[in-house]
Amino acid sequence: MSASTPQPVRGMQSLLGEEAERMAAVVAAFDRVRRLFGFKRVEVPVLEPTAVFARSLGETTDVVSKEMYSFEDKGGDSVTLRPEFTAGIARAFLSEGWQQYAPLKVATHGPAFRYERPQKGRFRQFHQLDAEIIGAAEPQADVETIALGAQLLSELGIEGVILKLNTLGDPETRAAWRDALYEHFAAHRNDLSEDSRERLERNPLRILDSKAHADWPIADSAPVIDDFLTSEASDFFAAVTAGLDSAGVAWERAPRLVRGLDYYRHTAFEFITDQLGSQGTVLAGGRYDGLIESLGGPHTPAVGWAAGIERLAMMIGAPEADTSRAVVIPLGGAAEAVAGKVLAELRRAGVAADMAYRGNMKKRLQRANAAGARFAVILGEDEIAAGEAQVKDLASGEQRAVAFAALAEAVRA
Repeated sequence: MSASTPQPVRGMQSLLGEEAERMAAVVAAFDRVRRLFGFKRVEVPVLEPTAVFARSLGETTDVVSKEMYSFEDKGGDSVTLRPEFTAGIARAFLSEGWQQYAPLKVATHGPAFRYERPQKGRFRQFHQLDAEIIGAAEPQADVETIALGAQLLSELGIEGVILKLNTLGDPETRAAWRDALYEHFAAHRNDLSEDSRERLERNPLRILDSKAHADWPIADSAPVIDDFLTSEASDFFAAVTAGLDSAGVAWERAPRLVRGLDYYRHTAFEFITDQLGSQGTVLAGGRYDGLIESLGGPHTPAVGWAAGIERLAMMIGAPEADTSRAVVIPLGGAAEAVAGKVLAELRRAGVAADMAYRGNMKKRLQRANAAGARFAVILGEDEIAAGEAQVKDLASGEQRAVAFAALAEAVRA
């Protein structure tokens, strides 16, 4: 490779073969399952006004302050490559008039962008699955959304996944819990990590999911949300857990599972696994009843989740490789002209077919066999004159003459 060969931007990847097929298999399973659950496919832009993410994710979050790809466009407007889907879907719900369809069940997938340190299963351009129910305040919407995630993971054959579940309560619950957490952590301020001392003033809930070992004993002794649940919040959570039990979705309570942003309410959940080494999240979400209000819209309840396609692709079995059923082998210039017609007719008949142009007969047959083809369709001057081809079964070695009109049927068998 010469010094002038362009290299990819760090954290971006190009995929060929099995890796690309794995990601396609995840998306195909997602599309099958979201249709079963009645989630409509939706598309939203890769590029949004920066304010959409700053207002929805919170100015003080790491995503907004450190990780977003934001820049001024040629018109001088600040725009951002989406770091996630939910904010853009909420923006579209407001600006595209989708309120008329509420409650709206939508699903999408595609690339997202965050400027962070690339690591296993995590890239600066990554790909997400996303599912949302907007305009439904009922606990059943939470059950429906979580059950969709559970069935997807089951369909992908990913084992050993545990659903961790918590409630963040209603605004009254959350405010009381937050005050109690502040008092608890403030009493241990000097023992907290530097990051958590900063979080204390901004959002003490975030200390509960701190990665710093020094914070863990303090977090473990913190007040739990159950001590502050209103009866309404308690009833809502009970309805969600009963719905999951009824749907046969196993779950474990995680009383310190949190979402740091204020617009999150009630249900928070994560599907976790240890298949990728240390215990990691493969699909996560929650109820975000305050998000659309934060974007200037009316109060609109909503719940949803996202999952990283790359991480899921690492945990599934290798998909069956795409192979041609038949490989056409033309011998000579006249045969090549006819081979193009034969190839087109096979494909129009729904037969996956390719052509071997180069090398002697032995090499072409070897390549067809190595590529996984079942049949070789051999054309020479004698075959063209007779209006037929020699069809060789690459598994058994058997070879027979077949009329051009009957080729598709012969190689399907």
